[in-house]
Amino acid sequence: MLKPISNSRTDFPILNREVNGHPLVYLDNGATTQKPQVVIDAISDYYSKFNSNVHRGNHSLSMQATVAHEESRKNVCSFINAASEREIIFTRGTTEAINLVAFSFGEGFVSHGDEIVVTQMEHHSNFVPWQLMCQRKGAHLRVVPIDKNGELDLSTFKLLLSERTKLVAVTHVSNALGTVNPLEEIIPLAHTAGAIVLVDGAQAVQHISHDVRAMDADFYAFSGHKIYGPTGIGVLYGKEKWLDRMPPYQSGGEMIDRVTLDKTTYNTLPFKFEAGTPNIEGSIGLAAAINYLAQFSPLEIQTHEEDLLDYGLERLKSIPGMIIYGNPKKRSSILSFSINEIQHFDMGTLLDLYGIAVRTGHHCTQPLMDALGIAGTVRASFGIYNTREDIDILVEGIMFVKKRLGK
Repeated sequence: MLKPISNSRTDFPILNREVNGHPLVYLDNGATTQKPQVVIDAISDYYSKFNSNVHRGNHSLSMQATVAHEESRKNVCSFINAASEREIIFTRGTTEAINLVAFSFGEGFVSHGDEIVVTQMEHHSNFVPWQLMCQRKGAHLRVVPIDKNGELDLSTFKLLLSERTKLVAVTHVSNALGTVNPLEEIIPLAHTAGAIVLVDGAQAVQHISHDVRAMDADFYAFSGHKIYGPTGIGVLYGKEKWLDRMPPYQSGGEMIDRVTLDKTTYNTLPFKFEAGTPNIEGSIGLAAAINYLAQFSPLEIQTHEEDLLDYGLERLKSIPGMIIYGNPKKRSSILSFSINEIQHFDMGTLLDLYGIAVRTGHHCTQPLMDALGIAGTVRASFGIYNTREDIDILVEGIMFVKKRLGK
């Protein structure tokens, strides 16, 4: 029997604390989500009951840790509907997953004069690795602009695709505006042009549909800490046909098959891309987070968060001087805003006095901020445990800041 979303708050112990004398209102989920007790317990159980290294040990603790780690991979495989566990690479997070592809796919398949297409709304983690790869390989970076609504200009995207396009890197959901990009249009267009597609799913996988086979993404990356799991663990999904052909990203233990003085051969997938001791506690915690989410209806999660967005937009628009950035047809989980004459950093600092946690700054999307003509925004981002009351308190906090600053 599925659990109602309304019961989720009690699962997160940190939400019981106060900040600066006020109950915590946590609206910084785009940066990291809080952790339910079951995730904290899963990590504690690993360290207190079967802490050991994985794969090569023949004692009981190692075998138990190995089973738990590999069960986590099966869990992730099922969660995103990958075709095989061989397509699930554990990384430190979205950033490392994208860097892995930028290096390894770049080394294997990108030549001088080839082109990589990215978008103007990408997080720096899905922008700078491609810049560096293009510099390394003598390739060209092409950038899809955004329009006045904070959506991708698909007509320009079509024009940028050519026989030289090797890869398209695109975020599923903008971490600065919440724009949900139309992957159902973007991916087929890229494939028709002969390009493969990497999707940054860091802001999407915990909110909206993420069936990688239905999506037909060639690569999909996400982070554990943004899906109610621990930091330091992430996932790169890649179609096996590409991962098989790509050279290793890092070398060392686990990714080795045979080493001689003259030659090294590599382990099979997924271990070819997992050099060194993995983040065992991270994979176990990630699996616990995925299992936790499975208690809720995905439709109810999406409906709940859409209600928060609609209510948040309505309440914020009622505040004099309010500017809300982006007006996409489809938005997920994020509202970015500013108040005339109040610097975003000042707003975030003063809201903290009210116990309200939001994110301020350029959100690692400086090309997007340049397109908007601003230095940064205040960002409120929602999770399953947020409520309409949290938004009411945010509005009260903003009015408190306006009054305090005489605006």
